[in-house]
Amino acid sequence: MEKLTVRICTGTLCYIMGGSELQLLGDYLPESLTDRVEIRGATCLDFCNQEGKGKAPFVLVGDELVTGATVAKVVETIKQKLG
Repeated sequence: MEKLTVRICTGTLCYIMGGSELQLLGDYLPESLTDRVEIRGATCLDFCNQEGKGKAPFVLVGDELVTGATVAKVVETIKQKLG
């Protein structure tokens, strides 16, 4: 089974706006999802430079952009994607 890729922006703005906490996302995933998700840091996703994309921190859950990302928002998005 292919894993759902979660990319967490670790660029300066995202990092100081909460991306540092998101690096611990794996610790908050329900055990039933941990084998189905691959969490990666991304040097910069470059969404902060695109007008109208929302606010940092940014996370890509598969192809879905999560703006103003928190652990709770990202976990909920993962649950929705994986059903």
